[in-house]
Amino acid sequence: MKKIFTLNLILVSILSFSQVAISSGSQTNRWTFGGGLGVGFGSNSYFNLQVSPRVGYKITDQLEGGIIGNVSWQKDDYYTSTMFGVGPFANYYFARSFFIGANLQQYFINSKEKYTGYKFNTDETALYLGGGYMQSLGNNAFAQFGLMYNVLWKERSSIFSTGFIPSVGFVVGL
Repeated sequence: MKKIFTLNLILVSILSFSQVAISSGSQTNRWTFGGGLGVGFGSNSYFNLQVSPRVGYKITDQLEGGIIGNVSWQKDDYYTSTMFGVGPFANYYFARSFFIGANLQQYFINSKEKYTGYKFNTDETALYLGGGYMQSLGNNAFAQFGLMYNVLWKERSSIFSTGFIPSVGFVVGL
């Protein structure tokens, strides 16, 4: 199950960085909105649906902060699971090609085995720190490639099998 949660976290990470900033064309609009939607399929009738909304505010041209959330529904032949996460994020952009960021997520996980009826409910806090490279695509649009690490991750007590998550995405309006 940890491997499935890790794959889920990687997808959430990818979607979390797939963000779209909405601008009215005015420099006074500093709000950014975005998020992502993901669908996954796999063996044993595995299905995963994820929604990751995000809202941010450009504090300066280089510093952005906000709230990010994610909801994931998973099922296969053996279990069903729902994972909800919410928390603040901050990104610092420099040299128009690089970023560093922090993302604090509080996850709530509910899982149920189909054959035994066993229910597993837990929560976990994750503090992701990392950064990466941004490739300009023109008109304030960028592709992002990075790596984040959960500094609170503990091998024996975490529901996730690793503390590292890659980040790949697209951002408009920076």
